[in-house]
Amino acid sequence: MKNQLVLVLDFGGQYKELIARRIRELNVLSMVLPGDTPVERIKELSPIGIIMTGGPDSVNAPDAYLCSKEVFELGIPVLGICYGCQLIAHLLGGKVGTCDVSEYGTVKAKLSPESVLFENIKPESKVLMSHTNLVTQLPEGFVSTASTRSCKIAAIENKERKIFGLQFHPEVAHTENGTEIIKNFLYNVCGAKGDYDMAGYIETQIQEIREQTKGKKVLLALSGGVDSSVCAALLSEAIPGKLVCIFVDHGFMRKNEADEVEAVFSKRNLQFVRVDASERFLSKVKGVTDPERKRKIIGEEFIRVFEEQAAKFGDVSFLAQGTIYPDIIESGHGKAAVIKSHHNVGGLPEDIRFEGIVEPLKGLFKDEVRKVGRELGLPESIVERQPFPGPGLAVRVIGEITKEKLDILREADAIFREEVGKLKKKPSQYFAVLTNLRSVGVMGDERTYDYTLALRAVNTGDFMTATYSKIPHSVLNKISRRITNEVKGINRVVFDITDKPPATIEWE
Repeated sequence: MKNQLVLVLDFGGQYKELIARRIRELNVLSMVLPGDTPVERIKELSPIGIIMTGGPDSVNAPDAYLCSKEVFELGIPVLGICYGCQLIAHLLGGKVGTCDVSEYGTVKAKLSPESVLFENIKPESKVLMSHTNLVTQLPEGFVSTASTRSCKIAAIENKERKIFGLQFHPEVAHTENGTEIIKNFLYNVCGAKGDYDMAGYIETQIQEIREQTKGKKVLLALSGGVDSSVCAALLSEAIPGKLVCIFVDHGFMRKNEADEVEAVFSKRNLQFVRVDASERFLSKVKGVTDPERKRKIIGEEFIRVFEEQAAKFGDVSFLAQGTIYPDIIESGHGKAAVIKSHHNVGGLPEDIRFEGIVEPLKGLFKDEVRKVGRELGLPESIVERQPFPGPGLAVRVIGEITKEKLDILREADAIFREEVGKLKKKPSQYFAVLTNLRSVGVMGDERTYDYTLALRAVNTGDFMTATYSKIPHSVLNKISRRITNEVKGINRVVFDITDKPPATIEWE
């Protein structure tokens, strides 16, 4: 690779891609590999630094997830985070024990100004801790450079060997100056030049796509959303003439969206096919109320439609998807818990009949995907399109799905998005949900018994966490009046003021 590279060795930590992202934000190329990656492979990649992630296990466990001690003999700077810090101590002759008092959440830490990692960072800072084990005895040649009230050794280092460890998580927003700590490691320890940018990411992905597909045809599920659109643009750059984009109109799209998608992509340099499968999908989910079943059914039906279309195009070997990192986290990965299955992650059937899956965006967060889209020349109307789940309105209609409910929601959602779209400062995402609740109302002199519509608007940077958007009451009042006056079937409008967590952004 022409760019300097920093390896992120993953020991099962939930923040591995967030670490990789922070590195990329600091203009250094990053790559995530398993924690036990062979030393020979590491040598081949010639990284300028290695960061070891956190993990759920104890280094003292009989089956602990370990790396080779040779990693520390390569002369490559190493930074261990949480489990990674304990791993350094364990393998190099120190000791790790159980905390008297576990630390979870933000705590105050005293940082040594003598440490190169804490250069230009205030000596007392808030850091995020999440551990039940900690370093109790330093390895030979190491010193402690940070502490908290409950953790005397919150950071370790051997400056001569360029090996460092942090018990806290610098990659998360809750840690003050955490990005600066990572920057100090990259630039002051590893000698980073900052030779990487989004154009470099695109170039790397293009190479990987070509290596994976080896000149064979690829079928892409193109929804017209940000993720699949950017995926299409990236694939068309990597494998021109080998990409078939199938747009499945499952009947769960927003108002006029299917026609808009066709208008944009039928003019681009790719093979665009529109399939009207709305009746087919609606029949498949008839009577289904459980959200996980909806997602699974729709995910499998997507694959079946693609397989049928693939048969019409000859030797299509790969299925491409616009999966991004938050999708993988929520769907459960490795030992992670399932929050909700995404149709392009958890909804895939086991007997999928493709040679492989191409997911060039799976390590990115939503804002990074938008940057890739701009770099590839996609119009703002696509890059800034409101995020939309693969199952579409099927998971924004609570309970059983009917054509009547879908039509009601389409009209109400269009009004909501139109009015919010006029705001100077828009939320990150905003949409309407048709609840399964009906209540008594009055219109004119007549009694009504119609649906309650919920409005959802959130602000977020990475879609991993979010806060509800404080839309002015005057705007909400106008939206409520328009919806109840213009959309038949709704007599009550409510506004969701719940953050993520405890809620997710979508209701289902």
